[in-house]
Amino acid sequence: MKKKRPRSRPRASGVLRVPDALLASSLRGLGEGVVVFSADKDGGLRIDYANDQFCKMVGQPVGALAGQSHLVFHTDPLALARLKEWIRAGMKPGLFTDEGDLIGPGGRSLFAAWSLCRVRTPGGGKRTVVGCYRDITEKRHFEEALIHAQRLDAVGRMAGGVAHDFNNLISVINGYCQILLERAAGRDDVVQPLNEILRAGQKAATLTRQLLALGRRQHLSSRVIDLNALISENRDMLARVLGDAGTLEWSLSNGALLVRADPDQLQQVLLNLTLNARDALRDKGRVMIATSVREVTGAEECGHEHIPAGRYALLSVADNGTGMDAETLAHLFEPFFTTKEPGKGSGLGLALSYGVVRQSGGRIAVHSALLVGSTFEILLPLVEGARAEAGQIVLSGSTSAHGNEQVLLIEGDDVVGKMAAGMLASESYRVFLARDSREADQVLAEQKLKVDVFVAEIGGDAACQRLVRRLRKAQPAMRVLCTHGCGERCPLGSGAACEATLPKPFAMSELLQAVRVLIDR
Repeated sequence: MKKKRPRSRPRASGVLRVPDALLASSLRGLGEGVVVFSADKDGGLRIDYANDQFCKMVGQPVGALAGQSHLVFHTDPLALARLKEWIRAGMKPGLFTDEGDLIGPGGRSLFAAWSLCRVRTPGGGKRTVVGCYRDITEKRHFEEALIHAQRLDAVGRMAGGVAHDFNNLISVINGYCQILLERAAGRDDVVQPLNEILRAGQKAATLTRQLLALGRRQHLSSRVIDLNALISENRDMLARVLGDAGTLEWSLSNGALLVRADPDQLQQVLLNLTLNARDALRDKGRVMIATSVREVTGAEECGHEHIPAGRYALLSVADNGTGMDAETLAHLFEPFFTTKEPGKGSGLGLALSYGVVRQSGGRIAVHSALLVGSTFEILLPLVEGARAEAGQIVLSGSTSAHGNEQVLLIEGDDVVGKMAAGMLASESYRVFLARDSREADQVLAEQKLKVDVFVAEIGGDAACQRLVRRLRKAQPAMRVLCTHGCGERCPLGSGAACEATLPKPFAMSELLQAVRVLIDR
């Protein structure tokens, strides 16, 4: 019996035939815009088909684009030139990818990424191009915001580094100026120029503190404060700042708004924002200072920056002045950027505010429109279950600075070190000066010291911190004075009774009093 031959299977054609209805349904269901073009020899494209998602992306009714040129939505000159060149070059196999501006709904611009590919059609006479488009406007905004934040951070770090070096120079200028003033007592012809030098040095010290705050290296005396109370305490001052330029209005939330911040720095931020609002007013306008509580779910942004979920105190300063355009808003928080006339502003006010708010764990953003006004919003994390803390004790000018204790002073700058050692020695302290912790070890070994006060920059110096801890084991009562902005308190964490900070630049009288107060605790 003969075996039946199996039926021969049809040969695969290499092309999957998809029913037109299924293909059309698939294109409609895609989440990305799809456009089918016919290409002409002059580098133009004619639209044969656009799916629903693309029509929605560019704000056109379904079917309305058929037969039109790609120029109805392609507007970016550089992208158009690259597209035209690709078409004229014969549309080489593979994907042609690019990105640029398109005309979106209502004529507004959107930023899109696309990939184009030539497809072969039966007969080969018609040149067909299929394009896939994605709206990446939001992604680009976030990328620009990230680059802007990184640029601010880089400039801030550079400014902070320069200011840290200037601190030593200013400390020397102001210190020796104070010494000369004491020696020139009664000689008006000498005292007056020295006072002018000292005043200039003090202004320079203020500028370096602003630059340090910008670079987030400024020592912040942060504590739990009531934001509403701080604003209320400064009402009269802010009203005087506004003057006759406009009306100052208030809308403070009920109860306390507890946040952790440096009240002096936050007061400066409030002052800067009020000054800017005053300068923007037209025809005696209005400035509104308001506070409230905002719940953040974690999906919100403030000035294109992500905000962690939680409860925040919102401080807003709004005006109905001239407002700002997009170009100004893009550079608003950059150091030394100002729209004021030369000599009317340093351009550091908003940059300083940005640095202080970020260093306090908050976010700052601005909303503005020309001839409508501007609103600055500051979000600071609320402190739950705490009480407002009292401020730090201010050094009294009448405190006696004299002593006979032994002081170990570590200072890397020779001029600053000699000056500080000389000032302490002039008040009868026994001072032992070293450039670093290694040299201090040698001094300790040679002199067999019992250190009463240890004075040094120890915030970022691990070797110096180890030296202090070693000395503390043998001398538990030793006092430690950290002489730069190393944080809210001395980083050793051994207690306020035997530790203190004195941020640079400081006056020599402040150094003497700080040492004396620390010893007498």
